[in-house]
This record gives sequence, C-alpha cells and structure tokens, in this order.
Amino acid sequence: MKPFTYERANTPAQAAAAVAAKPGARFVAGGTNLLDLMKLQIETPTHLVDVNGVGLDKIEPTAQGGLRIGALVRNGDLASDARVRRDYGVLSRALVAGASGQLRNMATTAGNLLQRTRCPYFYDTNMPCNKRVPGSGCSALGGYNRQHAIVGGSDACIATHPSDMAVAMRALDATVETVRADGATRVIPIADFHRLPGNTPHIDTNLQQGELITSVTLPAPIGGAQLYHKARDRASYAFALVSVAAIVQRDGTGRVALGGVAHKPWRVEAAEAEMPRGARAVTTRLLAGAHPTRENAFKVPLAERTLAAVLNQARS
Repeated sequence: MKPFTYERANTPAQAAAAVAAKPGARFVAGGTNLLDLMKLQIETPTHLVDVNGVGLDKIEPTAQGGLRIGALVRNGDLASDARVRRDYGVLSRALVAGASGQLRNMATTAGNLLQRTRCPYFYDTNMPCNKRVPGSGCSALGGYNRQHAIVGGSDACIATHPSDMAVAMRALDATVETVRADGATRVIPIADFHRLPGNTPHIDTNLQQGELITSVTLPAPIGGAQLYHKARDRASYAFALVSVAAIVQRDGTGRVALGGVAHKPWRVEAAEAEMPRGARAVTTRLLAGAHPTRENAFKVPLAERTLAAVLNQARS
C-alpha cells in the first residue's frame, strides 16, 4: 500500500471541499472495497477523507411518502429496517443476497453504489485493463469472460457492475442526492448515475471530483410482489451471473432490472410492457442487441429462466 495522508471531516460540505482541493483524494467510510483496492495498488489515493463523522446515517420518511436513506446507513441496517422490509421488499432481498453478514455490517449505502467491478483482469495488475489503466487494452475480450457483460459493453470494456443493491434501486426508480465542494446540491436519477463503458470505462459514474453522495431517496411505495433472485456459482458470498429485481402488480404489469449482465444495473422500461406476455417476451426486448461471448452466451437463457421463476413466484 502506498503512503497517503488522512483527515476526518465533520460535515458533508467540509468533506466535499477537502476531496476537491487535493488531486487524488478519496472519501472513505466502510472501506470494504476501497481498502482492498489500495492493498493491491489498483487504487492509490494520495489523501483519504473519512466521512464517518458527518452524520448521514439515518433512514427518514420524505414528504412525498418515500424514504431518504443516508449515505452512511450500513447495508445490514437498511436490509433489516421494518419500513424497507414492508414497502421495498426487493431492496431488502437484494441487500441480503449481497456479500456476507460481516461485510453488510460495514458497507454503506453510498459505498455499495460506488463499488468497482470484480473483473479478474481489473484485479490483476500484471494484465492490461482499460478500467484500471486507460488505453492499455481489455484482457477480458479475448480471455476468460464467463462472468462478463452481454449487453451495453464496448470494445474497451465488458466488465459488469457487482452491486445487488443498485439493481433493486434501479427497479425502484431511486434518486441519488449529492453535495459539491461549493455547497451546491443536486439530485441524480439512479438511471443516470452509473455509466456504460464506451471509450472511458475507467469512469464508473457521473459524479464530479469532490462530489459526495449524501443520501439515496426512494419514491412512495408502489406495492406489488417484490422479488430478487440471484443466480450465482455458489450459494453465498458470490457475485451474480444474472440477477433479477422485479416488482409485479396483480394485473401482471410491473418493473424488471437485471444485474450481472452489464456495466451498470440494466433496465429497459419499454421491455416492461411485455410482462403480461411472460419472461421470453420481456427478455427478448430487455436484451435486444446483446453481444455475448462464447463463454457467457448462457447468460441469455439464464436471464429468461430466472425472470420466469420470479414471475411464477410473484403470481403464485
């Protein structure tokens, strides 16, 4: 691990200003992803700003009937919150499907959204990786890519986003609230928060340098059967090959978002019009234009079958 300096911030604005003022500075909270990356020298921040003391650890109702989740709310606390379990079951289920209990007790809401890909070539500093070193190439394109993206990728990167929580947030139409170094705030729809790789796969989100996530807001509950199914290589502590976050209403309409198939949580609202017709009709539109590799072509039928299982459970 390379040397770095460290400070603790007392307010969100102070934290944002501290990171904006120093090139190479990063926020740290739970550290469940960042510290691992620092140990491997994949991330080499020159300065860490600890945000654990700035508040932002509450789950509060909004005037619109939803919930505002502080950026520092731990994943375990969010999953077990009675309001989340009652009104946003897809989110609670997605959180429980992620990582281990120990990690969920440390990982934060903002950190979960910001975690980086688990592509093995990203973690192997001996291999070219455009996400780690822009312009160096993508080893996954011609290498081992069973776990990689089948849709939304590019010639520069076919990595997938690892978050379970973010997939549920996408199905729920959450919004991300931030503060910048100058104190200005903004609200980013979750659909616009993460980026597809294009020619700049090293840029994961649309946040600016020094912009701090302060909360994630869920809209008023929409009811329906809310389910999260995660197909993976082992029963726990594994990232999704394909995951499905679904909200299904009594009339068969609803919402669907996929994980494990793209560089960001994958939702195509136009595909949801096909939900009454069944899983095949939905996945045909949801994965239109997919470009799987020989090793991960199985993800296309796996997505359909996982969605079919979800729809069957929702309607039973």
